[in-house]
Amino acid sequence: MVAKKRHMAKAITWRILGIIMTSITLYIVSGDIGVSLGAGMIDSLVKLFAYYFHERLWYKSKWGVN
Repeated sequence: MVAKKRHMAKAITWRILGIIMTSITLYIVSGDIGVSLGAGMIDSLVKLFAYYFHERLWYKSKWGVN
């Protein structure tokens, strides 16, 4: 159970960084703070779940582990 909580915490903190980077990039491109924050949030929600499940699959994999 601890591993699942740790994976979720890791995914959330990673996506916070992702929201910031995506929003800054989109603001530079569009010049619209609303568009950049909205797109950053949607992008991060989708990627949060994708990362969590990707991390769980790697956790179950024994590839590269001695």
